[in-house]
Amino acid sequence: MLIARVAIGDNRTYARVDTDAQRVDLLSGTPFDGIRLTGESRPLAEVRLLAPTEPSKVLVAGRNYGDVVTPDLVLFMKPSTSVVGPGSPVLLPPEAAEVRYEGELAVVVGRRCRDVPEADVDQVVFGYTCANDVTAWDIGALNGHWTKAKSFDTFCPLGPWIRSGLDPTNLALRTIVNGEIRQNGSTKEMNRGVRALVSRCSTLMTLLPGDVILTGTPAGAGVLRPGDELTVQIDGIGSLTHPVEDQRTTAQ
Repeated sequence: MLIARVAIGDNRTYARVDTDAQRVDLLSGTPFDGIRLTGESRPLAEVRLLAPTEPSKVLVAGRNYGDVVTPDLVLFMKPSTSVVGPGSPVLLPPEAAEVRYEGELAVVVGRRCRDVPEADVDQVVFGYTCANDVTAWDIGALNGHWTKAKSFDTFCPLGPWIRSGLDPTNLALRTIVNGEIRQNGSTKEMNRGVRALVSRCSTLMTLLPGDVILTGTPAGAGVLRPGDELTVQIDGIGSLTHPVEDQRTTAQ
């Protein structure tokens, strides 16, 4: 099942997506409280896709790909204000000289939970979406301020929707910049899989419905430039595409 958040005029609502019929069926309330159809539907082309969840927090797993396995989970955070949806631009802030893209699988939490054993993680995960963990690298590298480097507005594109009932253990993940594949990996390359990540995060803090856990990025992350168009593709989910703009130009 695919669940999106959509804008219809000034209204914002969740919807079930039918990609074959190219339609969305509107929901009442949030999907985390159960799927309740309103009976209304719209052509997919007539709605605007938003970030598919409104998380209270975004947790970011660090160093979860590559040869070096850390003794414990490396974890950073992004605020909810960093989240944007498909098509919304990433704005490059004036104070950052090196802003990097990091295509990632995002886990969407389905219910309030704490201290979840790995064996029970599937019961608290609602589904998965695509993410770009945008990072002001020069700010993070200076004294290890990685949460600060990841927290700017627009630095967490999510979308296009949430896919439930998906096995996350071996999904192809590609990041494409201006038509060129820059990252080409698989979730099977994670040092800690989804169940281990969610379980460990839940021992550190209470997870709430709609919260997001970014699971790390494969090799190939690189620098964003004004005018770039970036797409994160994950098999079984779809494609998240957004432009990149210079914040100083946008503000004028």
